[in-house]
Amino acid sequence: MARHGKKYVNAVKVYDRTKAYSVAEATEILKKIAGAKFNETVDLDIRLGVDPRHADQQVRGTVSLPHGTGKTVRVAVFAKGEKATEAEKAGAEVVGGDELVAKVAGGFTEFDAAIATPDMMREVGKLGKVLGPRGLMPNPKIGTVTMDVTKAITDIKSGKVEFRLDKTANVHVPAGKIQFTAQQLAENAQTILDAIWRAKPAAAKGIYIRNVSVSSTMSPGVKIAYSGIAAKAE
Repeated sequence: MARHGKKYVNAVKVYDRTKAYSVAEATEILKKIAGAKFNETVDLDIRLGVDPRHADQQVRGTVSLPHGTGKTVRVAVFAKGEKATEAEKAGAEVVGGDELVAKVAGGFTEFDAAIATPDMMREVGKLGKVLGPRGLMPNPKIGTVTMDVTKAITDIKSGKVEFRLDKTANVHVPAGKIQFTAQQLAENAQTILDAIWRAKPAAAKGIYIRNVSVSSTMSPGVKIAYSGIAAKAE
């Protein structure tokens, strides 16, 4: 049986762990129970009523958070010539063409997001074993394979996050930092939930969003009641 520390035990006395709260109520509770000495990441965990084994029930997309993630995002751009220069001017931390492909193939992954111009994808596609497991592979469906590298970089750095179904039918998305206000966290969380609701596959049957909880790095989770895009943060 798992043992929890004193802070965790005290935290679960603040609220009813069996109850599902509104988004606004849940973030207020989270602010009260988070007690770590660092600026914890706040995560939203969503269990979906889909079967990840079927291609027509995959859930994936991106969403721009109104208050950002609170994290400094390091962006790598695979580009050549003028587009490489454009990427550097737009603030990308790592920029390169074939030489960057070779560097990443050798194990370099010191970046949080990757963008590629279409002409680079033939070479970048060879990095699937390195970038794929880390969720870093550029993809045109989420806007990271593009000629407009400036917009892609700006979107990512201003709080654009990706959500993706895992093998257990769960989606995990960062919703900010615990030093955000409860309202900022609620608005970010609501934006994520609404985006996932809109991404519902046509093949999904029954209850789509089954369980939602919000937690910080060191805190227990707080359940959220969410029944569709009509449910708004107060």
